[in-house]
Amino acid sequence: MLDKVLIANRGEIALRILRACKELGIKTVAVHSKADRELMHVRLADEAVCIGPAASAQSYLNIPALISAAEVTDSSAIHPGYGFLAENADFAEQVERSGFTFIGPRADTIRLMGDKVSAIKAMKEAGVPTVPGSDGPLSDDEGELLATAERIGYPVIIKAAAGGGGRGMRVVHTEGHLISAVNVTRTEAHSAFGDGTVYMEKFLEKPRHVEVQVLADGQGNAIHLYDRDCSLQRRHQKVLEEAPAPGLDPKARAEVLEACRQACIEIGYRGAGTFEFLYEDGRFFFIEMNTRVQVEHPVTEMVTGVDIVREQLRIAAGLPLSISQDQVEVSGHAFECRINAEDPRTFMPSPGKVTLYHPPGGLGVRMDSHVYTGYNVPPHYDSLIGKLITWGVDRETALTRMRNALDELLVEGIKTNTDLHKDLVRDGYFQQGGVNIHYLEKKLGL
Repeated sequence: MLDKVLIANRGEIALRILRACKELGIKTVAVHSKADRELMHVRLADEAVCIGPAASAQSYLNIPALISAAEVTDSSAIHPGYGFLAENADFAEQVERSGFTFIGPRADTIRLMGDKVSAIKAMKEAGVPTVPGSDGPLSDDEGELLATAERIGYPVIIKAAAGGGGRGMRVVHTEGHLISAVNVTRTEAHSAFGDGTVYMEKFLEKPRHVEVQVLADGQGNAIHLYDRDCSLQRRHQKVLEEAPAPGLDPKARAEVLEACRQACIEIGYRGAGTFEFLYEDGRFFFIEMNTRVQVEHPVTEMVTGVDIVREQLRIAAGLPLSISQDQVEVSGHAFECRINAEDPRTFMPSPGKVTLYHPPGGLGVRMDSHVYTGYNVPPHYDSLIGKLITWGVDRETALTRMRNALDELLVEGIKTNTDLHKDLVRDGYFQQGGVNIHYLEKKLGL
């Protein structure tokens, strides 16, 4: 097993990683910015190192500072968590070259899946269903662009190959707007990502966002942990997730789960990962793969009983998966509400001192949060302050527990989006299951 792990992140995911390390008897090093001295995992870690000012670019995104912290603490591995440098292939490469273990996929795998064009090509070759599209980068030939769009069928969507988080994409409904849309997206992509490569796909009108959690040890063993529904989104950012995804076609589900598992074996995947799909009319369409642990991983843990972060640590230590596919079973249903420090109506961030914090409890209730009474939420980072997760023997039980847990949650001194979640879990359409990715924005009038 690994001797000492440096946690290259902050907030709730850093605390989550620390807990998994402690269970395995692994020593921990917490790195933090000057604004994050009072984080809970910093208090609990075996060692702590300040790596720079509050600004992410000078701290959590500062690769030399992170590697230096690993060197001075004699760490054996670095866990990137999610966000920041978690999917940065250069970081993974530099970690390994410096003699440390990167707890995640190999750098070449991150690069392969980080480029949407190469990722789609690799998934097609592995038998994973993809969205009808240009099958590669778009050329500068206007006639070819028009012919490609006609073959796919309008509406189409132009996407940046290096894009993500909802950025670098534009929907085109008619031929007259195609060329200008391609050119504008290229310009925006180059400005935002340093890469102007774009591609084209069929735009699905009312899809759901369904994803498949996988684990692979890089030794020829891979498993899927079934699926999640992440369709409640605002501006392409997930708000509430559940597992398993309700109302999927059983045959299509079984086929895509096995396809994802086989794809991991074919590309030599190592670690935790997530295949993201659009699902419409009983069909799955691959959109991207996230080569890290997801924010919403707890709902999968709750219904399968598999500790995903623990498996990440074991895999990084060179151990094979501790479970096989035939040992993975889904039990019950789970929901996760992302609790953010923000106004529930305007969505403006709400940093400041938490004057009172009381997490909910009871059977089937889990709260992953770094917050405590007296903690100051800094204005420099993502507004996520916790994840409220509930489990039940069925979807209705899990949803009832979530309603009760949200009513019990107390966070005072700052604003949170708890009221939005209270509304969502009582929404009639959501209670039926299967709302599409546009539902929340329409509900909010966006």
